[in-house]
Amino acid sequence: MDEPTAAGGPPVQGSPARARPRRPLTGPRVILLVLVLVTAGVVAVQLTGFLSAGQGAALGGSSVTAGSRTVTEYAPEDRAGPVALSGTGLTGEAIDIAAWRGDVVVINVWGSWCAPCREEAPILAATSAAYANQGVRFVGVNVRDNPAAAIAFEDSYGITYPSIDDRNGKALLSLADHLPGAGVPVTLLLDRDGRPAARVLGAVQESTLTALLDTVLAEPATSS
Repeated sequence: MDEPTAAGGPPVQGSPARARPRRPLTGPRVILLVLVLVTAGVVAVQLTGFLSAGQGAALGGSSVTAGSRTVTEYAPEDRAGPVALSGTGLTGEAIDIAAWRGDVVVINVWGSWCAPCREEAPILAATSAAYANQGVRFVGVNVRDNPAAAIAFEDSYGITYPSIDDRNGKALLSLADHLPGAGVPVTLLLDRDGRPAARVLGAVQESTLTALLDTVLAEPATSS
């Protein structure tokens, strides 16, 4: 860059450019930077807390990973307390699994937009029908969806068990201690006392689901 001489003469060719001085961080700019950093930190802490909660619930379980699926089983002596889950169904009915205590409960977190959910939907529909008279209840938790799309999905796959409309995220939040913050789908099996007995991350296979159900059904209830 060319610059004029001190005497105001013609510019001197090849003179090095002077570095522009950096503007100091003044009060408003400092405050803005601090707010950005604090916000990022809060988000990171929230995400870490959610992941840690789910990972902590998996401690003591026996896990097997095959492809995109991870199956975790919990021995009766290692199981956490009863799971609380309630909400409003896709067709407006009230759902509260506390009323199902004494039955084995299968909770499936899903969405009509989810490709692996479409893969496992026929399996869930058939298995729920096959075990309906054996003391097994199925319930879905429909996330990031709209009722019309979710109901159409259920109708197309012959799913007759209820699903909670969880557009507000409350049902999923109530399961945070038992889920690792992974993607959809997730399936959680509860024993007759409402305690987590097994969990499947990813699309569940029929052989896996029936084996888990048969194992839990063979256990006696421990509560009165």
